[in-house]
Amino acid sequence: MLSISHRGTIMPASPIRKLVPYAEAAKNKGIKIYHLNIGQPDIETPKKILDAARNSDFKILEYSHSAGNESYRRKLVEYYQSVNININYRDIIITTGGSEAILFGFLSCLDAGDEVIIPEPFYANYNGFAVAADVVVKPITAHIENSFALPPMEEFEKVITEKTKAIVICNPNNPTGYLYSKEEMEVLKKIVLKHNLYLFSDEAYREFCYEGTHFSAMQLNGVADNVVMMDTISKRYSACGARIGALVTKNKKVTETALKFAQARLSPPTFGQIVGEAAIDLPSDYFKETKAEYKKRRDLIVKRLNNMPGVFCPQPGGAFYAMASLPIDDADIFCQWLLESFNYNNETVMLAPATGFYGTEELGKKEVRLAYVLNCDDINKAMDCLQKALEAYSKRNAI
Repeated sequence: MLSISHRGTIMPASPIRKLVPYAEAAKNKGIKIYHLNIGQPDIETPKKILDAARNSDFKILEYSHSAGNESYRRKLVEYYQSVNININYRDIIITTGGSEAILFGFLSCLDAGDEVIIPEPFYANYNGFAVAADVVVKPITAHIENSFALPPMEEFEKVITEKTKAIVICNPNNPTGYLYSKEEMEVLKKIVLKHNLYLFSDEAYREFCYEGTHFSAMQLNGVADNVVMMDTISKRYSACGARIGALVTKNKKVTETALKFAQARLSPPTFGQIVGEAAIDLPSDYFKETKAEYKKRRDLIVKRLNNMPGVFCPQPGGAFYAMASLPIDDADIFCQWLLESFNYNNETVMLAPATGFYGTEELGKKEVRLAYVLNCDDINKAMDCLQKALEAYSKRNAI
């Protein structure tokens, strides 16, 4: 009998998408679903960057350079300079979304059996990339009680072994929305220098910081060879479908190695690169309105959640996600029940169970992630649904 690979068997299902069949079944019954489960913004993609792709004039849709179009990489240098990151275009490998940047980083820097430390809860797909690269994730727990701040240096050092090769962070964080301070980044610098580790920094949400200032790992002094930044245009310009990201590092051996993986997949998407290049010429105040809209949504969803009996939601400092503790025993069961068995005025809400964002078993059972990617009217309606659902769930369990 034919068998499936061990890698395929242990590949985790997405906690963000695994409830999709239940959502589809609910929709088929005529129930409207408010999707707070996935970071798909409803902000319109700027017309200017879509027009750049629509109006492209070439007779042959050719491969690009495996590292990405030089014109785009040079434009990205201008963008990064605008956020105080000084690099050369040769420090950039254009990737098929931020996902490929993470995978190329793992494959270029880590061997099978190597270990990476990641503060949990973390972006669930890091687990998937680790499985693909045959590396081991060692989680250290951040806590909702202190807004998921970076665990102290001692917690990192407790899990460092001879197999430890890297630390992975997302700043601002997905799923928690926590924004790491400059002081916390300096702590990470001490750790990677002391133990000779890579620091992988996922900075997909750089533009969306609501209190405090984003401090990039690329701005740390004295660790140029240690830092590998992963980036993407997906959230920045509400262009998730463009599938364009970047791996950025001043470590020449890493870029040379990553380029070999890039050559193996030939080239990143041409139209996505056109969109990404055009985005850099958007007006300098483009993010002002978008950021203000997300902040308004954040303030609303956090207020609504914390006004519900038994619910606690710390204020996220960035990105567009919030983690909330609910008065439930099992988030996976509750989130499925929301889709299978509950509706309020023929509407319900789809959430992401937090268990899939933790590497430590049994953690996150009372927590959910909410993506505030809907307008404020829809967020209010979604929160109405959730409040009624919690009331109904409590009575159901009391029977």
